Amino acid sequence: MKKVFTKLFSITLLSGILITSLTVSANAAVMKADSVAQGITEKTPVTATKTKQADPVDTAWHPQRRLWGYAFGDAYFDQHSPAPSATLGKENNYYQSPSNRNAFQFRRIYLGYDYDITPKFKAEVLLASEPSENTLPTASGSAVSNGDNLADSKMAFYIKNFNLRVREVWSGTDFVIGEMSTPGFALNEGGTNAPTSLSEATWGYRSIERTITDFHKNNSYDVGAALQGTFDPATKNFGYVAMIGDNTQATLPSVYTTTALGGSTVQTSNPNPATGFFKIFYGDLWGKFLNQHLYVDLYADYAKTQSNTPEAATVVSDGVLGTQEHNMFKLFVSYNSSPLSVGAEVYTQKFGMGVINKNTLTAQDATARGLSFWAKGSITKGKLGWFARYDSYNPDTKIDGADAYTTTTNYSSYDPTVKETFVTGGLDFTPAKNIHFMPNVWFVQYKDQLNAATAGYQPDNHTLVYRMTFFYTFGK
Repeated sequence: MKKVFTKLFSITLLSGILITSLTVSANAAVMKADSVAQGITEKTPVTATKTKQADPVDTAWHPQRRLWGYAFGDAYFDQHSPAPSATLGKENNYYQSPSNRNAFQFRRIYLGYDYDITPKFKAEVLLASEPSENTLPTASGSAVSNGDNLADSKMAFYIKNFNLRVREVWSGTDFVIGEMSTPGFALNEGGTNAPTSLSEATWGYRSIERTITDFHKNNSYDVGAALQGTFDPATKNFGYVAMIGDNTQATLPSVYTTTALGGSTVQTSNPNPATGFFKIFYGDLWGKFLNQHLYVDLYADYAKTQSNTPEAATVVSDGVLGTQEHNMFKLFVSYNSSPLSVGAEVYTQKFGMGVINKNTLTAQDATARGLSFWAKGSITKGKLGWFARYDSYNPDTKIDGADAYTTTTNYSSYDPTVKETFVTGGLDFTPAKNIHFMPNVWFVQYKDQLNAATAGYQPDNHTLVYRMTFFYTFGK
């Protein structure tokens, strides 16, 4: 009887709970239906008379803090290069590389940081590592490798840019002081009054090769001060850059000359006549036409490097080298559209007292000339493109093939006797924004202007490299 009673009690209790639950649910449904009929919801209480106001818009100025960088390099096969004992191609990445060498190589790593101190002042920092393929010692017995390599051949950063920008010193013009890009080709800083259409930015394939003037050692950056401005601040179709610099790029101007004494290098008491006394002046005028499809850029620079330097009579017959200087004039024009863009760059550069004729013992001016054509386009929209370029370079149009020469310029890789023809072409596969894989061919032909019987003559030769170039950007 006890078990039966317990079961009856449990059934009765459960039935009561179920009936109570159904009754409450039904009453709730009726009340909700009445509320809906009266235009009342659970989210809108009957007593609510106010609506929530939107959050106020944040109009306060916020500084830009931007860490950014990019890198490019290759998996390459150097099919042919001149013998390491040759002095051909000093300015290129594969100088003195042996034929059939292959490797993976970074050619540039950038790490930058931009910071807006106030709406008026902006700071820029850029660290760069740009090692060359060549890792031969810089001099006999030296443990330091060429390019941006440490003594143990590991890659190293150096300070490439470190400057302060003052925005709008007057309408449409910024003032920049410190270490910065020059107007030769490299400026491309959006959101400022600096140009964004100079030759390197428009060519767009620095990861493949430098522009022709950069290749042959025009300054791409320097320590100094500059005005970067636009004549039409509203549209920014026309502008200028005026800059004065040390003409030493990232190298500090040396105060004293050095001499070798007893196997050691010692400081002399005489000031170095080549640095710290003269400056380089840069000027640039640029414009965009035809609805910004046509870019035109005029560039010039001038630097005095030494003045009436004494020389041994066995080097220069009158014992004085004379005033040394160099200046460049350049014209860059490009037409940019889809699916095809084309560009041309032509320049002339004079080196005052830049070479010494070893036969006549006289210092002479040298005039270099260069011409570059390029084209690029798309094959499939946004994913696959192509590029091609041709350069012709003559380091000195006044060379006499019967005479031998030495150089006196401050460009250590300058060779006045060898003409160069450069050709490159390839494909550009972009699987995602700011990521590129570019199979390409890189070729330079060398032709000596000296006669075959002249001392120092080098037979025709070439460098041919097959590469899979990679390039990626982050933070910008």
